[in-house]
Amino acid sequence: MNLKEAFRFQNKLTSLLDEATVVLTRDRNLLKTETTVFKKRASGGSEEDETCVEPIPNAEFEGRITQLADFAVYLLLEKEGLAGAIRKAKLTLPVDIDNEVSLNSARQGLARIFAHMNDLRSSETTQSGTGVGYRFNAEGNQVSYKCDVKTVRTIDFDRNKIRKYLSKLTTDADARSMDIDKAIVNTLVEYDAPFNVNDSFATVFEGFCGEGKASQQ
Repeated sequence: MNLKEAFRFQNKLTSLLDEATVVLTRDRNLLKTETTVFKKRASGGSEEDETCVEPIPNAEFEGRITQLADFAVYLLLEKEGLAGAIRKAKLTLPVDIDNEVSLNSARQGLARIFAHMNDLRSSETTQSGTGVGYRFNAEGNQVSYKCDVKTVRTIDFDRNKIRKYLSKLTTDADARSMDIDKAIVNTLVEYDAPFNVNDSFATVFEGFCGEGKASQQ
């Protein structure tokens, strides 16, 4: 697989591991609850004791929690192996792709800010009767009165310079994105995916159990 596919599979492993650990971190999935109502003694023997075993919420994992723990360890080991393969593949690149991705993200973020600044326009608005003033009337009492309010908003930066920055950042970011895309598509990672990246959690888990991998952990 190439780097792009490796990153996608890395995300898949993370998603599956997260799903497994959610089940394993809930006590109600780990503890079997058995409730007994002692009716026989209280009823003088006319009724039998009743025992009820409460099923765990995730019925598909009932009696399979140990296998799920094995599965979580398996996923973690696969993540470790894939991470090492990705790290090795990155060493063959002429540039530090992680830094390039980070820098390009910064370029794109700054470009979005400058694009917003470039869209701003000076404006002038007048709102009738929204202002309040105070004065003394003929009797010497202070009274309020309404007045118009004009608001002037003026661009307080060099728009031409911002446009130049925006143009350069956009051009540079697009060029670097293409370089990064080419690098991750053309760089091979020495890793064989043990299952299809589009498989569901249930499919991968059942495949893991069916192949007897749990007993190998």
